[in-house]
Amino acid sequence: MVGLKPSDVPPPLGVKVLSAGTAACIADLVTFPLDTAKVRLQIQGEKVAVEATKNIRYRGVFGTISTMVRTEGPRSLYNGLVAGLQRQMAFASIRIGLYDNVKSFYTGGKDNPNIGIRILAGCTTGAMAVSMAQPTDVVKVRFQAQMNLQGVARRYNGTMQAYRQIFLQEGLRGLWKGTLPNITRNALVNCTELVSYDLIKEAILGHKLMSDNLPCHFVSAFGAGFITTVIASPVDVVKTRYMNSPPGQYKSAVNCAWTMMTKEGPTAFYKGFVPSFLRLGSWNVVMFVSFEQLKRAMMASKKKMEATM
Repeated sequence: MVGLKPSDVPPPLGVKVLSAGTAACIADLVTFPLDTAKVRLQIQGEKVAVEATKNIRYRGVFGTISTMVRTEGPRSLYNGLVAGLQRQMAFASIRIGLYDNVKSFYTGGKDNPNIGIRILAGCTTGAMAVSMAQPTDVVKVRFQAQMNLQGVARRYNGTMQAYRQIFLQEGLRGLWKGTLPNITRNALVNCTELVSYDLIKEAILGHKLMSDNLPCHFVSAFGAGFITTVIASPVDVVKTRYMNSPPGQYKSAVNCAWTMMTKEGPTAFYKGFVPSFLRLGSWNVVMFVSFEQLKRAMMASKKKMEATM
């Protein structure tokens, strides 16, 4: 057995929620530069982005990271990290931590739910999470998109100042900008990610290819990351551009998608695909492995505490 053994007793809701939020923060700390590179590649081609970067051109994930370090310094790779961690504690705690309970709710407590129930549960927790965490996502994306270049005015100087400035200049609608594409994107991501992980893990265990340990979690998470990237990338690109856009650039998320299609062609929807996969694949691996181990560690600690009382 590699890693901690699974608990004999199913973890309670509090353990799952806390484990999910913490595991997602760990995953963000590890993969954040890839996410920042993805955002820069996704907004490349926009008029505002072109004017800001002038002669700077991003080419590929590692080329983007190299260019950012050379022109803006290594700290630029972690632009928006504070908002990113805030997002994960509000977002992942709900979408991942509540998934099993919502799945059980839809089945009436029965085991082995069908794929339709799993998809419904994933869409439900994904939509719930977005409605809570949307402002943190808006601030994160805007920080990742802004350039740390001499002669280029910074849009925001701090996380709390960004929340305040967006609220004062754009109102509550600004903080919840892009909610519809984000709900669409995260409903897709959440149900694809969690359902894929569920099904791959169950198939591995059912065919006795591996036991319920770290290698099994690694393989399941990697597969889920690839499937999720393929399905969610177009919506993710639209979400990123719409969230980052100044007031008036796009009439709606649909208008943003149409503008991309007419001006840049269908390949624009898969801009940043490689960093998206590198980020989402590695994020899934770190998150799910951490999530499984944190749940088990918390349950083991709880069992020891109960034994000493």
